[in-house]
Amino acid sequence: MAEPIAIHDRRELFVDDYLIDSIDGAELVLHPPHDEGIVFQFDKPWEGLFCGYCTIIRTDKKFQLYYRGIPVAGSDGAENEVTCYAESKDGIRWERPAINKFVVHGVQENNVILADAAPVTHNFSPFLDTNPQADPKQRYKAIGGTSESNLVGYVSPDGINWTKLQDEPIIKDAGWVFDSQNVAFWSAVEQCYVAYYRRASERVRAIARTTSKDFVNWDEPVQMTYSNTDSGTPRNHLYTNQTHPYFRAPQIYIATAARFMPGRRVITPEQAAEIGVHPKYFNDSADAVLMTSRGGEVYDCTFDQGFVRPGTALGNWVSRTNYPVLNVVQTGPEEMSLYVNQEYGQPTSNIHRYSLRLDGFASLRARQDKGTLITKPLTFVGDQLELNFATSAAGGVHVEIQDEQGTPIPGYSLTDANLAIGNDLQRVISWKEKGSDVSELAGKPIRLKFVIDDADLYAFQFTPKNLEQKLAGE
Repeated sequence: MAEPIAIHDRRELFVDDYLIDSIDGAELVLHPPHDEGIVFQFDKPWEGLFCGYCTIIRTDKKFQLYYRGIPVAGSDGAENEVTCYAESKDGIRWERPAINKFVVHGVQENNVILADAAPVTHNFSPFLDTNPQADPKQRYKAIGGTSESNLVGYVSPDGINWTKLQDEPIIKDAGWVFDSQNVAFWSAVEQCYVAYYRRASERVRAIARTTSKDFVNWDEPVQMTYSNTDSGTPRNHLYTNQTHPYFRAPQIYIATAARFMPGRRVITPEQAAEIGVHPKYFNDSADAVLMTSRGGEVYDCTFDQGFVRPGTALGNWVSRTNYPVLNVVQTGPEEMSLYVNQEYGQPTSNIHRYSLRLDGFASLRARQDKGTLITKPLTFVGDQLELNFATSAAGGVHVEIQDEQGTPIPGYSLTDANLAIGNDLQRVISWKEKGSDVSELAGKPIRLKFVIDDADLYAFQFTPKNLEQKLAGE
């Protein structure tokens, strides 16, 4: 028997089969986000139709938005591409601060933070470096560039004032590479910097990965493979990958990738003229898919379907639209948001905000009959078990704790379990005699058996009984 999986006190989501041993009468279900409408319009003279490759970073004080500004079509890495910046207190209402560093299209008062830096400004992609050893003067880092330049590193103390890390590119590769938004971040789980970037496979847009201990020297890249093809070639073109650690469970990398369908034309030339899309940008279509990874060389494609569909507007059935912004961020006590670049190549080019329940990418669901999921053997740290779940008025969730062989542990069996009913992000589970205390099982190999009835189970986590006391003790 394999070694038990040590989950410690990490939150675990039902987005893959990493912890699943068996499912009976239930299924993993993808939850498309809810369109909350336009939150940002690319309507300044230095922005325009071809703004894209956007990133949103949430700090303790604000939300920061980065995007490419380019009002006219041109070749990748053209001199007229600039990097723009906006801020928000809530992730909904955005302002362009007056940076006034560059004169762009004859305008001095603008929000451009980087110009005259081609080809880096084609796909400048920043991140907030959470490495505890990082130099405060390099609290923000970024990569950008094309196949001609390779990926160049930039650093900043505040996310606004940027300098080139060094003259030489930091990530190099050859072939059909970097023609996309390439992303990087510090992985607390892997204890290294990780980058995911465009590298075509079999003439299909695909993704490669490389790692670094210092952000300067990077390991030999590897081609990512996909669970739905068992190869380094994805089922469809993946134009962007937008891979990042999920902020509530950083051991899980969420990839809200843009799926590109070349030659799949939906609208007519007359309709294209009606909405004002550039003549070169209506012969294809695109949407977004959800993949996950736990590090390493494999993307889990459990949900081989559209995550964000184009919708009814004609403007979203054109080329290179519906591309997700990098990073999913929390925007409310029970809500997180995914942002999507829409109506690309049109005068109405914009960003939409999409909302999701916290942890709500997917769930374990049973509807008509009771469903059961049993985990692989695992060990945990903590005193109680919390669930993020939702039931109907008639539904419910029971939890049984078993030993490594699958035998119910006395006091924690299904007959001992109290039924959980309701809709809660962190409901503490209990048993009739044991109450909520599971500390006697901490560190021991166990299995969890979830029995759900007309319910969705999004996530679970073992936690201390009193987190404030625990933190104070440390």
